[in-house]
Amino acid sequence: MSTKTTGKKVNKAWLHDHINDPWVKLATKEGYRARAAYKLKEIDETLGLIKPGQLVIDLGSTPGAWSQYARRRMAPGGAAAGQLHGTIIALDMLPMEPIEGVIFLQGDFREPDVLARLEEALQGRKADVVVSDMAPNLSGIASADAARIAHLVELAVDFAGRHMKAEGALVTKLFHGSGYDPLNKLFKDTFKVVKKVKPKASRDKSSETFLVGIGLKISDTP
Repeated sequence: MSTKTTGKKVNKAWLHDHINDPWVKLATKEGYRARAAYKLKEIDETLGLIKPGQLVIDLGSTPGAWSQYARRRMAPGGAAAGQLHGTIIALDMLPMEPIEGVIFLQGDFREPDVLARLEEALQGRKADVVVSDMAPNLSGIASADAARIAHLVELAVDFAGRHMKAEGALVTKLFHGSGYDPLNKLFKDTFKVVKKVKPKASRDKSSETFLVGIGLKISDTP
């Protein structure tokens, strides 16, 4: 009984914080589906990653806030609808409400049929920017969750290596913990420039951070 009561208190506290969160209020006001849009916005404004005319791939896109931001970034006057100068391809295993001009592919990008649809959408091109807000279902067991998070980051790095231009950039979410150092090393081994960013829109209590890799280190071996 005490566990249930504690759970209810935690849920109420989270709901209170969420409702009163200034980023949530701003997202509602500006028409973003989630406060996460402002995390990508700060990263992009700091590093200048997303530009009109580019091809952007959004991994783990649902509910679509990062695709919404990219769409506005690549539209004349920052419009949420209408003309779009560039291409945005969003992928997620969960459904996503349509965003005007954004190509959405539902499914696991490791599956052949999803990869085939992606290749069709790419039309022989490679991405300028790959963004990944992928997150696993957490179990509460630290070691298991760290492994799941690390696996998704590794998938994003592998995906970028296959589908991104050599001079492109990857943005991915991870968490400080037992698996952080190996993932940081993976980025340094894969990219010419690595930046760590903790956006203001990330909750203070969260260990969430973002790694940005710019410019693939191309192997000399064939």
